[in-house]
Amino acid sequence: MFTGLIETIGVLKSRDNIADGISFHVDCSFQSGEYQAGESIAVNGVCVTIEEYDAEGFSFTASSETINRSILSEIKVGDRVHLERALRLTDRLGGHIVQGHVDGIGVVVQLARKGIGADLRINIPEGIRKYVVEKGSLAVQGVSLTVATFEAGIASLALIPATLESACLDDLKPGDRVNLEVDILAKYVESLLPGGGGIDEDKLKKWGFA
Repeated sequence: MFTGLIETIGVLKSRDNIADGISFHVDCSFQSGEYQAGESIAVNGVCVTIEEYDAEGFSFTASSETINRSILSEIKVGDRVHLERALRLTDRLGGHIVQGHVDGIGVVVQLARKGIGADLRINIPEGIRKYVVEKGSLAVQGVSLTVATFEAGIASLALIPATLESACLDDLKPGDRVNLEVDILAKYVESLLPGGGGIDEDKLKKWGFA
């Protein structure tokens, strides 16, 4: 589990195609004692497992399932990536609950500077639009953001200076694809509603909710 607050920016050092996916090595500022093999880490919002590490960074493998559901395969050597280590129970939840499970791929419509911040507009894929609401949370490339407005499938997200400084969202250009993860709470609520496989309408009426 993650918070969507980026800890540091890594740089992809190498990538190699393997039998059932891609093996990556990322250089980063984390010290080798700050993580270990087998731990989870979010790379551009995708939860992966650290396989090996050294003084320069760490290696992980993205399976075909991960490749098909995210845009990890589009990362090139030299590209910057967002990194966040897994949340500890004693940590503050400063962003929102992020699992590192990509729900869909969005397309950048516009990134416009506004004073000391910026406005990021993303075309949300139709299959997950129902989970996106104004003032709700949305993880973009692993970054916890708040939806300022949402109209006609386009989400507008305000980027404050702190976000621009800690993440590399200002690298984005119109047409770029981004990993999206919606708020897990929205999906759980849906599963409990009639037609979602959970609580039926009769029970809702009995409890006074319908």
